[in-house]
Amino acid sequence: MTDLTIVRKASRPIPPRASGLRRNLVHDHVSRFRDACYVLAVVRTPAYPAVYVRGTAARRLFPEVSVIRHDVIVLGAGLAGMRAAIEAKRRGVDVAVISKLHPTRSHSGAAEGGINAALGNATEDSSDSHAFDTIKGSDYLGDQDAIEVFAREAPNDIYELEHMGAVFTRAADGKLAQRPFGAAGAPRTVYSADITGHVLIHVLYEQLIKHDVKVYEEFFATQVVVDEGRCAGVIAWDTKSGGLHAIEANHVILATGGVGRMYYGTTNAFACTGDGMSLAWRAGVPLKDMEFLQFHPTTLKSNGVLITEGCRGEGGYLRNKDGDRFMVGDAPNAMELASRDVVSRAEWKEIADGRGVDGCVMLDLTHLGWKKIKSRLPGSRELAIDYAGVDPIETPIPVRPGAHYMMGGVDCDLWGETMVPGLWAAGEVACVSIHGANRLGGNSLMETIVFGRRAGQAAAERVLEQGDTGARIEPGVLADEDRRIAGILNNDQGERPGALREELAKTMYDKAGVFRTEEALAECQATVHDLRERAQTLRLDDHGSVFNTDLTNALELLSLLECADCLVTSALARKESRGAHSRLDHTERDDETWLKHTLNWCDDGEVRLDYRPVTITKHQPLARSY
Repeated sequence: MTDLTIVRKASRPIPPRASGLRRNLVHDHVSRFRDACYVLAVVRTPAYPAVYVRGTAARRLFPEVSVIRHDVIVLGAGLAGMRAAIEAKRRGVDVAVISKLHPTRSHSGAAEGGINAALGNATEDSSDSHAFDTIKGSDYLGDQDAIEVFAREAPNDIYELEHMGAVFTRAADGKLAQRPFGAAGAPRTVYSADITGHVLIHVLYEQLIKHDVKVYEEFFATQVVVDEGRCAGVIAWDTKSGGLHAIEANHVILATGGVGRMYYGTTNAFACTGDGMSLAWRAGVPLKDMEFLQFHPTTLKSNGVLITEGCRGEGGYLRNKDGDRFMVGDAPNAMELASRDVVSRAEWKEIADGRGVDGCVMLDLTHLGWKKIKSRLPGSRELAIDYAGVDPIETPIPVRPGAHYMMGGVDCDLWGETMVPGLWAAGEVACVSIHGANRLGGNSLMETIVFGRRAGQAAAERVLEQGDTGARIEPGVLADEDRRIAGILNNDQGERPGALREELAKTMYDKAGVFRTEEALAECQATVHDLRERAQTLRLDDHGSVFNTDLTNALELLSLLECADCLVTSALARKESRGAHSRLDHTERDDETWLKHTLNWCDDGEVRLDYRPVTITKHQPLARSY
């Protein structure tokens, strides 16, 4: 039986999704939105807990808007996002995930080599050793209290993943196998051949379905809304239907991943455009340590495809054109398994000094034998054959450094909470900070699990303790966002988003890459500022609101430019070399002046810098050597 309350009659039919369902009028939302648009009907259904508002002659863009409410919203459906959502749901709160992609297409699935935890299955190991290696690897910029929590909780999270169904490679004794990774004092990287991320993303997606977590798939979040000083939710564009939605929540967890697409030749997926970082920055949360962007030593030149560090963990060599293992000069002990910043710089020096091969060095696996490559590195072999045209069983793979991972991100505490109440962050979008100036391979997957779980737990507990926070997304905010996006969509003047994205990526790669100088960074900053100005007028050929990739590219470009501005401004200011930030005009690490975090604040759309001391608990900074 139909029970529908009509707020104001109109000639338009009831939305099909509402037909045959029991509807209930929600008076507070009617009163809030009656003045904002022409209201046909307001409905709420158990299957889709939304308040729909349909029909407006005044709207220039979106044919349907709605207000949806949950206790906790997780923005992003990679490993950190799904782990956060699962943990919050386990604790009995209403959780939803918003993602611009299907969860199994998230970039977490591209992770290959493994996930770190001090299990001690290969040799003696401990969480203290894991913590120290991470602190040293960070070039002493990582906060040691956060690193200690991370290393201590990692083993239990590995076992929980296994209990969820993760199939890890096992050693001959039946224990979980662990391979050596760069800058690690012991083999502590648990792995599933060389498709670890692929395995974990599917395991967590199964858990997401098992726990019946609502997923708003192919929703693009355009704004984090702050109401009277606290997070009220997000505004999101449903790219499938063309609707614009105010999705309210007591707590929002950002888990949107990295920003590698600001660089040419990146390992990152096309979706890694810094959306969450930009959303948080505009909402009043500083971005921390954005100058530290990691370059992975082994990527394919033609397309940036990653060849896992597991290749070197299994015994692969890096050689120059003369066949020499050149890492002996920079890391005589660790050789190819030095930290990534050290290896990337060594590769660039070989290439710059004329000892490269067509702008690359060679990753040699031929001595490992076909059996080991096929069993331990099958994915890497397939990638080399398909994208480099070589079979690593017989021929070395040409590789070079490629933009890979953002060590910086949204400033947050050990539970992922930001300084805006109700707004949290986890995964690559966040900066807790455990990676400091350089991340160790295998720590990123573990970070998504440890801090995704912690953020989901803390946000859910806050809901259970405090209940409804009272923060709301007001009609005027939604209307303003509609007008802002319509202004982008309806413009037929200016430059195409793709052209500006390409110019940004090439500029960042050339001017803010592995090695940096004052002159190059200043030129980069000038270009970024020019691009931000030009991006205020973008020409879109598609003016629709459904599956509009033109609009998606434009919105992503704006996020990329804001993140790039933060990166280059921070890099210009930091007059030292530390981790992935290597200045040719300031070659030494300067602990007296620069042992501190950079904070990038949004000041009326411009970058304003501030600083915060690094947290040191046990280990005073020492010179790094490998």
